[in-house]
Amino acid sequence: MKMPFFASFIVFLILVSYQISKSRRYTEKKETSFWEKEHLANSTRRKSLDNLNYITIPFDTLPMDIMAEDENIRELHQTLRYLSGLPVVNFTGISNTDLKLQYGAPNIDLLMRYDQNYTTLACTLQKWAEKLYEAGHVAEAQQILEFAISTDTDVSSAYRLLASIYASQNNYGEISKLKERAQNLKSGTKNIIVRILQEYDP
Repeated sequence: MKMPFFASFIVFLILVSYQISKSRRYTEKKETSFWEKEHLANSTRRKSLDNLNYITIPFDTLPMDIMAEDENIRELHQTLRYLSGLPVVNFTGISNTDLKLQYGAPNIDLLMRYDQNYTTLACTLQKWAEKLYEAGHVAEAQQILEFAISTDTDVSSAYRLLASIYASQNNYGEISKLKERAQNLKSGTKNIIVRILQEYDP
C-alpha cells in the first residue's frame, strides 16, 4: 500500500517542480523581453507630435449657461477653460514604453503631461454631469456624458449614468452602442464597464 502512494507522491513532486521551472522560465523570458523593449524605447529619437489625437472642448455644444451662477459649477467651467489652452490627449492603456517607442523617448515628459490633462478633463466632465443630473438637468448631463465618452473616457460612473439616462428613455439601442464602444477601450477597467452596461440590457 505504501509503494503506490510513494510513487504517486514522487510523480506529484516532479510535476510541481516542472510547473515551477516552467513558470520561472516564462517570467525570466518576459522580464528579458521587457528590458530589451525598454532599452529600444529609451534609444528612440524624438518624433513629431503633430498627428496626435488632440481633444478640443466643444464649448458651443456644451450647456455652459445651465447653473452657471453656482460656485461649484463655475469652478468646473474655469478648469475646462484652463484645459482648453493646453494639449489634451488620452493615452489610457498605453504604457510609457510604447509611448517612447512611438513618439521618441525625449517626448515622454510632454506626453505624460498631455495625458494628465486628459485625466483632469475626464474627472471634471464627470463631476459637472453629476451635478447637473442631481439638479434635474438630465438632458444637459447627457450632453456632457456623451462628449466624455466620445473621448474614450474609462470613468465607469460616466457609462453607468449615461446608460441609466438612456434606459429611462427606453433607448436601448444607444446602450448597445455604449457597450460596443466600451469593448474597444484599452483601459484595464474595460471589463468592469462592460459588466455595468450589461445590467441595463432589456
